[in-house]
Amino acid sequence: MSLHRFFLDNQVLAAETNEVFPLRLAPGDAKHARVLRLTPGEHVAVVDAASDYFECEIVRIDDAIPIVRIARREDAKVSRPQVILVQGLAKGDKMDSVVRHATELGVAAFVPLACERAIVKLDAKKAASRRERWQTIAKSAAMQSGQPFVPDVAPVATLDQAIELICEATAVLVCWEEAPGSAAIDEALWEGMKRCACSQVADARVAVVVGPEGGLADREVSRIVEGVKRGFTVSLGPSILRTETAGVVAPALVLYELGCLGARGIR
Repeated sequence: MSLHRFFLDNQVLAAETNEVFPLRLAPGDAKHARVLRLTPGEHVAVVDAASDYFECEIVRIDDAIPIVRIARREDAKVSRPQVILVQGLAKGDKMDSVVRHATELGVAAFVPLACERAIVKLDAKKAASRRERWQTIAKSAAMQSGQPFVPDVAPVATLDQAIELICEATAVLVCWEEAPGSAAIDEALWEGMKRCACSQVADARVAVVVGPEGGLADREVSRIVEGVKRGFTVSLGPSILRTETAGVVAPALVLYELGCLGARGIR
């Protein structure tokens, strides 16, 4: 059975001088710990502010704060490819859903993208508030799914800002409904790996671009593909997917091809 996982923002466990010490959880995480009803003797997984991994034993609970001792320090995590999801802004709680489920899959980072055809238009204040919300959702999903890190949610980006963030990626895959059916994800990944001389899949950094409800404009597709070093349009098949569906399916397919969701692995 997997252990409950907590991420610490401001505590480095290797710097603790006492054998038994409190976990300095963020308020939301402390509330989550109370809901879990942790008991003495139970073990939890902890990723501290230095991104080191520990298994800790609950010694007692003081005023809902877990008091723990380090049971063991986990081995360094094996490196793995990174998948960044550039998601066109979607209305309602669709972005919440994409961030939550894509985090559970193992997406490393999110770039919310302001697109021409997006229904949602956010001013600076609303964009900052939404980003904070999405970051909280990502942390909660990472804790629930046992991810080794919390994905970073970038500020809402313009097209040019997004291109700057992903221009050096091993491959930038633009999911486009007008791409030919032969524009397969695995072929694009392989071509990107060859072009950048990336011999190890674990070193790959792949960006996946998904449009909003209205899709990406032709101009946006061209601008992305031409503005990055290794850009490709790819098809997700003959079905027309909702943006919140594509935002989960596309990175899942990429992670599968990279060997992160099973034994497939790129050639």
